[in-house]
Amino acid sequence: MSQPLGEFKHSEALTLGVELELQLVSKRDFDLTRAATDLIDSLKYDERYGEIKLEITESMIEISTLPQSTVDGIASDLAGLRETLRTHCARHNIAVCGGGTHPFHRWPERRICPGERFDNLYQRYGYLAKQFTVFGQHVHVGCTSADDAIWLTQALGVYVPAFIALSAASPFVDGVDTFFQSARLNAVSAFPLSGQCPPLANWAEFVRHFSFLQSCGIASGIKDLYWDVRPKPEFGTVEIRVCDTPLTIEQASSLAALAQSLSRWLLRTRPELHTGLQAHVARYNKFQACRYGMAAMISDPVALCQRPLRESLLELLETLSEDARELGCGHWLKALLPIVNADAGDASWLRARNNLHHNLNDVVRETTERLMAPTSNKSWEHS
Repeated sequence: MSQPLGEFKHSEALTLGVELELQLVSKRDFDLTRAATDLIDSLKYDERYGEIKLEITESMIEISTLPQSTVDGIASDLAGLRETLRTHCARHNIAVCGGGTHPFHRWPERRICPGERFDNLYQRYGYLAKQFTVFGQHVHVGCTSADDAIWLTQALGVYVPAFIALSAASPFVDGVDTFFQSARLNAVSAFPLSGQCPPLANWAEFVRHFSFLQSCGIASGIKDLYWDVRPKPEFGTVEIRVCDTPLTIEQASSLAALAQSLSRWLLRTRPELHTGLQAHVARYNKFQACRYGMAAMISDPVALCQRPLRESLLELLETLSEDARELGCGHWLKALLPIVNADAGDASWLRARNNLHHNLNDVVRETTERLMAPTSNKSWEHS
């Protein structure tokens, strides 16, 4: 049954919300475990930092912050959610970790969580639903109007490779090195409505486009749009959906800083959008970022050339520095520089640990420790 789109809810400009999909693993062998329903059912938590809820399979949960005006607020919520999970997971003898894929789990062993929506997804997509046991970070950015949301959805689409490369944390699938920096998005791309928002002039055009998809039986609700960036009318936000779940909440906070400062700069400067031209190269550029990370070569359909993503990212971070300072998140944005300059991202860390241990079970064990490592209060201070 089709769900009405509804009005675009008013939201304060540039407010933030972050969702993280996290892995539930056994402390015995650090494989994924079926524990989500039992964990949620036993949870005694007042939602002071946001929500903890089920995702599509029993081996994952989603945590989501409260709406916040600052990245410091996001980081504080994520720390609170992490501490809540630390306490409750210990009682169930399970551990939690980040990363975009589990390095060696077997997807046929996954169990779909109870619930009408999850069951419908399983009936509709079959085995793809179980293979969708992958883990991403979604960043919501508040918009004051529906037209701004559609414009920003398309403007942010150009920067999808940047978010992918900076968050890449899924080099291993089925126990092997995929040679990808982010293999997670290969699972997402199997869904028929994945990809980018088509060229749309305003909210009215989006409503007509969405009504067309509903009339054709392609989509029933907004959640059927697995776009890289999509509007979220019930929240009054634009949602960036391409990031792997990072290995630390600090990295998740830095990605939120990038989303907030980039959105501010885009809305402030209103660069010309070449959405028709960008559509021709979007899939290729996304592949480049997933496969090569910082070593990707990104095609520019306006200048008719290719540029190293690393070079473009250094320029972007410099461009955004003033907006980040104005927003109070300059220290969080600056923390992304080592990933760009020295390939010090999560995918590199995972490969380095595997080269040390030659055992992916030990890699996952260290990944759980990395997520749960206590955060120094100095991480909240501006530099």
